[in-house]
Amino acid sequence: MRDSTHAARTLVLLEGESDLAAVRALAKLVGCDLDTCRIQLRATHGVTNFSRALSEFLLANPGAGFCGLYDIAEERHVRRALAGAGVELTHDTPLESFGFFACAADLEDELIAALGADSVERVIESQSELASLRRFQAMPQHRGRPVRQQLRRFLGTRATRKIRTAPRLVEALTVAQLPRPLAGLAAALLAAASGGV
Repeated sequence: MRDSTHAARTLVLLEGESDLAAVRALAKLVGCDLDTCRIQLRATHGVTNFSRALSEFLLANPGAGFCGLYDIAEERHVRRALAGAGVELTHDTPLESFGFFACAADLEDELIAALGADSVERVIESQSELASLRRFQAMPQHRGRPVRQQLRRFLGTRATRKIRTAPRLVEALTVAQLPRPLAGLAAALLAAASGGV
């Protein structure tokens, strides 16, 4: 939201700035106007900060909804944040039922798998970084790895590269190609837009 004086209706918790950029692109892809629908995206700079961000948000916006995206390895932190917000859940309650969707490794890996290496390389080329990628792939420590791993590692070598590339990877997808966590979050955004979250 641009204007913090208007109460938010829904919070989307995200780990970092690249996730935020990707979800902003996702909202455009599925036709969800975040400002009009009073949906706030918040990058918490680490999943361990979900608890504080969610508590602060609910204090300022009582009765508002929330959802989010996280890496599966960090699930315990998400469960702790939800429990702290008063959500009743057991250790085996699926977090998707509360609007939180897990990436198997991270969002970039999900996007690479959904698009395929050739499409990802075209996005990298559009950013004038294909030569850098080729040099990276030629390094002895990366040369023998699968291309998907090379691409993920390359995107992660600079924070600014991840932030710049993540939304472009989303923009290269069709709605039908969205990886499971993004498809789930897209549905949550649309539900929030219609007042369902």
